[in-house]
Amino acid sequence: MSGLHDLPRHVFAMIESGVVAEFATLTARGVPIDTPTYYFPSDDMATVDLATGVPNPAKAERARRNPRVGLLIEGRPEEPVVVIRARAAVRDADIQANAIRYLAETGWTGISHGITWEQARQAITYWSRIIIVNTPERIYWWDNHAALDGPPGVWQAPPDTVWPQSDPAPAAPVTPGNWTARPWEAVAKDAIAAGHPGHLSIVDADGYPLPMRTRAIDLADGGFRILIARGMPWRSEGKACVTFAGYRSFVGTAEPQGDAVFFRIERALPQHPSTLDTKQVLQPAAETLARTRARLEAEMARRGQPLVTIPELPPERSRIAKIRMARIASDSPITGLTLAHGNRRS
Repeated sequence: MSGLHDLPRHVFAMIESGVVAEFATLTARGVPIDTPTYYFPSDDMATVDLATGVPNPAKAERARRNPRVGLLIEGRPEEPVVVIRARAAVRDADIQANAIRYLAETGWTGISHGITWEQARQAITYWSRIIIVNTPERIYWWDNHAALDGPPGVWQAPPDTVWPQSDPAPAAPVTPGNWTARPWEAVAKDAIAAGHPGHLSIVDADGYPLPMRTRAIDLADGGFRILIARGMPWRSEGKACVTFAGYRSFVGTAEPQGDAVFFRIERALPQHPSTLDTKQVLQPAAETLARTRARLEAEMARRGQPLVTIPELPPERSRIAKIRMARIASDSPITGLTLAHGNRRS
């Protein structure tokens, strides 16, 4: 049985039933990058797993190079806020098996925008997934949002924990990315206007990139002025990332400024077309499909694997996927899932 079963029941339930985690990895320069991502714990709750598309392997490449990662899981204001320091292991030796597991864990109707399964199963550029297995090393939690100004509870992995290792990296270098970034000033104005919640990720003293929800975030000269919870036990300075539900993200540096943090923006990150138009997740525009398909084929060839085959019938949901379905069907806030985006369905 996983040591996570030793957590308080409401904290364990939050991790088990959550849908999206803020997931932070480190670049070669030590800059944290936070990408909100569907996650799915293993059935025994020993690992907190997630995936990235084969055509978009950057966070998997970062996790394979540096396995220190951070996750933030949160829900309603009365529910726990959970930050996990973890060791990541990349699984890309069998992309076909990954595709089937990803479908069983996440389903497809929430991103279908009304298309049939027969149409959805054609979207192999999306279903081809690299899975990242994350073994918790330390967990911080607060009982609810109101408790964030106080000290967190702390769980520590046993000293004899075995840390899974990544599959061997392909011999050929990763293929270049397809998307370019806009000037950060324009993206920052769009981010504030959209009103999506902001999250700040900073590297702690042990080298883990940890995401945290912000209380408030406003434009300032050269970046953002951010209010954060006083109970955050790691430093609030250094290389950092700010993301707004994954739709708009920025890298730069953070520094304390009175009772706030000033985030000086270096640049905005590229925006994938599907983050701006969620219909393009399974129904990409012609140009998006052409670029994504080209990179998928290159990345699969780099791994010496054929393109995936999606079954005629969707795989049966996993046990924990059925628990997540109940949260999606509720009114609980979930990053990236809204009625406006047409993906608030299970």
